Amino acid sequence: MGLLIKWLILSIAFWGTARLVPGVNIRSFGSSLIVSAIYATLCFFVGWVLFAVFSVGTLGVAYLLSFITWWIIGALMLKLTDKMTSRIEVKNFGTALVASAIIALLNTLGHWAVNTFIT
Repeated sequence: MGLLIKWLILSIAFWGTARLVPGVNIRSFGSSLIVSAIYATLCFFVGWVLFAVFSVGTLGVAYLLSFITWWIIGALMLKLTDKMTSRIEVKNFGTALVASAIIALLNTLGHWAVNTFIT
C-alpha cells in the first residue's frame, strides 16, 4: 500500500510541475502516472550508479554536496524519461533542472502531508 501512495504522490508532483513550469508538458494525469513510474524506476536503477560514479569521479565532493548531486541526477533522469516516452516533453536541460527542484519539493510536501494528516 505504501508504494502505491508514494507513486500517487510522485504522479501528482509531476502533474503539478507540468502546470507550473513552462517547457514541461504532460498530456494527462494518466500520462503522469506512467511518467512517474518510468522516472522512479530510472532513479532506482540508474540514479544510484550515477551518484556513485560522480562521488568517485569527484573524489568525494559529489558525496559531500549530495543535495546538489541528486538535483542534477534528477534532472538527468527527467531528460532520460523524456527520451524514453512521448508522454512527457522537457524543453531543455535548464528546464529539467527547474522541474527537478519543483518535483522534489512537491514530492516532499506530499509525503509530509500524508505522514502528518493521514497516518
